[in-house]
Amino acid sequence: MKGANPLDLVRDESSLLSFKKVCFSWPNGKKVLNKCSFSIPKPGLWMLLGANGSGKSTLFKIISGMLQPDSGEISCKLKPSLMFQNPDHQLLMPSCRSDLLLSLPRNLKLQDRLKRIKEALKQVDLEDLESRPIHTLSGGQKQRLALAGALVSDATLLLLDEPTALLDPISQKIVLQTVQRLCRSTSNPITALWITHRLEELEFCDGAARMEEGQIGPWLSGYLQIKRLNLLAGRRV
Repeated sequence: MKGANPLDLVRDESSLLSFKKVCFSWPNGKKVLNKCSFSIPKPGLWMLLGANGSGKSTLFKIISGMLQPDSGEISCKLKPSLMFQNPDHQLLMPSCRSDLLLSLPRNLKLQDRLKRIKEALKQVDLEDLESRPIHTLSGGQKQRLALAGALVSDATLLLLDEPTALLDPISQKIVLQTVQRLCRSTSNPITALWITHRLEELEFCDGAARMEEGQIGPWLSGYLQIKRLNLLAGRRV
């Protein structure tokens, strides 16, 4: 297909996650998703942009099962884990170890549980903080602990709703690099769908799409998406 975007040339049946003409409206009649169709073809860090009210957060709630669509078809071969903008909304226990214990499968022996916790903390560079009280962690460390909670729960799809919005620039980059590393692991890569308003974050992604009026545009490279958005804004690139 001449001129087609190679990121879009994927059959739905081979995709890890796909939406086909999915619609959703609130009880007051406000339409949020309008025949929304897209697919995620492979593990990686995929980013969504869009103005407030374009449907991004509602999309995440539908993927995670918190909301049911009105119509359309959804196929998901992954286990989703929804991560909030503020990690304090999902970290419930007093220490890193005790909080991760909540996310582990219940059928594991204690020795296996502790091993899984150590492995997850190592993956997010928090291996020395297993016994630390959560209230002593920085915002970036809390966000990485929430990532570890998703890992120990066997999640394979991270749904990240502006996870760096409350972080300082150094912590933003550390969280971005951590998720990127998890998505590009050679042994067990995961998939992440990341909502952002920061154009500079697109430099880390494997594909970026714009959501507008309840629909998702084509996946483009981060560089091309930045260039397109700058042109739309009338900025020189």
